[in-house]
Amino acid sequence: MKWKAIVAATALAGIALGSVVAADGTHDSRIGLMKKIGGATGALGAIAKGDKPYDADIVKASLATIAETAKAFPNQFNPQSDKSDAEVNPKIWENFDDFKSKAAKLSTDAETALAQLPDDKAGVGATLKTLGGSCGACHQAYRIKKD
Repeated sequence: MKWKAIVAATALAGIALGSVVAADGTHDSRIGLMKKIGGATGALGAIAKGDKPYDADIVKASLATIAETAKAFPNQFNPQSDKSDAEVNPKIWENFDDFKSKAAKLSTDAETALAQLPDDKAGVGATLKTLGGSCGACHQAYRIKKD
């Protein structure tokens, strides 16, 4: 049981640290936040696939990470942020309200899942499907595809 508490505390500490550095708008900070979401999604995916056993603490920490990180992500694209980053689609600034809305939807979806915590691997899988739809909507509109 101690192990679960340590993992959850570490994940939540990562959220707090990420929030501190979240608004500098650099390439590295943007990538760092996306990797946080990717790591949390990966942890949920391992449970949904049955690669890891269901663990409520991991599910809670992962959903909290996604919710907080998605909420902070639009701050990476404020007017003073680095607009010269070749990996950032200029459409973000052209359609900033839509971009913010998509990030807010992901955050809200994660918060909703956290409030109605999935209690087994099937529930985690269904939650991932919802979160994936929100991630995908933003990526479809704003992610630059690499060759």
